[in-house]
Amino acid sequence: MKIFIYILIALATGLIIFNSTKLDFDQLFIGDSAVAAISILAGLCAILLLGILLVSKSIAAKVKK
Repeated sequence: MKIFIYILIALATGLIIFNSTKLDFDQLFIGDSAVAAISILAGLCAILLLGILLVSKSIAAKVKK
């Protein structure tokens, strides 16, 4: 499960990097730039949630012992 979470974090990071190349700072919320900005936020949320899941799993393992 831990490896799967790390793979998902890597995919979300790749999504952020790819979409950051699509940003046009002159027109940030128009057209493809808006989609890229929303996708970057979605990737950041995914990384945050997966980080919380990793911490939760490690706490559960320590409590179990």
